Amino acid sequence: MPGRSRRIEFTGSQGAPLAARLELPAATPQAYAVFAHCFTCGKDTFAAARIPRALTEYGIATLRFDFTGLGESGGDFADSTFSSDVEDLVRAAGYLRDHLAAPSLLIGHSLGGAAVLAATHRIPEVRAVATIGSPVSPEHVVRRFDEERAAIEQRGEAEVDLGGRTFRIRRNFLDDLAAQPQRERIRRLGAALLVMHSPADETVEVDNARQIFDAARHPKSFVAIPGADHLLTDRADAAYVAAVLAAWATRYLAGPGPGGRRGAA
Repeated sequence: MPGRSRRIEFTGSQGAPLAARLELPAATPQAYAVFAHCFTCGKDTFAAARIPRALTEYGIATLRFDFTGLGESGGDFADSTFSSDVEDLVRAAGYLRDHLAAPSLLIGHSLGGAAVLAATHRIPEVRAVATIGSPVSPEHVVRRFDEERAAIEQRGEAEVDLGGRTFRIRRNFLDDLAAQPQRERIRRLGAALLVMHSPADETVEVDNARQIFDAARHPKSFVAIPGADHLLTDRADAAYVAAVLAAWATRYLAGPGPGGRRGAA
C-alpha cells in the first residue's frame, strides 16, 4: 500500500509559521525522522521529497519542512542565521515529540547536513544521523556569494544572487557562521553517522566528506554517490541515496527493521 503525506505547520525560531510535510508509511511507523533541505532550497525539491517518501517503505515516517523565509514558510530569510536554522530543526523535532514520537533519525542535504550535525546534541532521542553532500563547516556556504562578502561586511547587508534568485544576506549571518564549533560537535555527535557524497560534487568538494568522517567517532560509514551533482537532480541518484540511507538507518533505529532485525545503538 502507498504511504500518506500530511500537511502540517509549526512555529519556527523567529515566531513565524513553518510549512511542513509528514511522509507516513501505510502501516504504523517504526521510527520518525526529520529531513533538513539544502541552503536556499526547500522541502519540495526532488531530493527533499523523494528521500522521505522512500523511507516510508522501510516503516520510517519523515518530516520535511521549509526553513524560515523559504518555500511556503513565513518569516524573512534576511533575519535568519545558521543558528536560527538549527533552532527551526529542533522545533521540528519538538513538534514530532509533542504530537507523535520524537525523531530517532536526522537527515540533512548540503547545509542542512551541517544543521543536523549541530542539532543532534539538542535532540536526545536521535540515534542516527545522515549527511548528503554536506560541508564540514557551515562557513563553506559563504563561497556561494564570496564576491559580495566585502559589501555585506561594510554595509551590513547586501543582495546576492543564488541560483537565479535574489536573497538579502546580513553581516550577522556571516558572524554566526564563523562562530560555529562544528568539528567539536561532530567529534561528540553521540549517534551513528552516515556520510554520503559525490566525488563529482562541484559545489561542496568531496574532501568535506572525508573531514566529517575523520572527525567523527564510530559507528560511522561513508558511501560515495558516483557521478551525482550537488542537488541530486538526476532521479536515479536521489533514488539511490534513498535506498542506501533507508537500509543503513534500520540498523540503528529503535524499532525492528526489515526481516525483524532490531536496530543496535
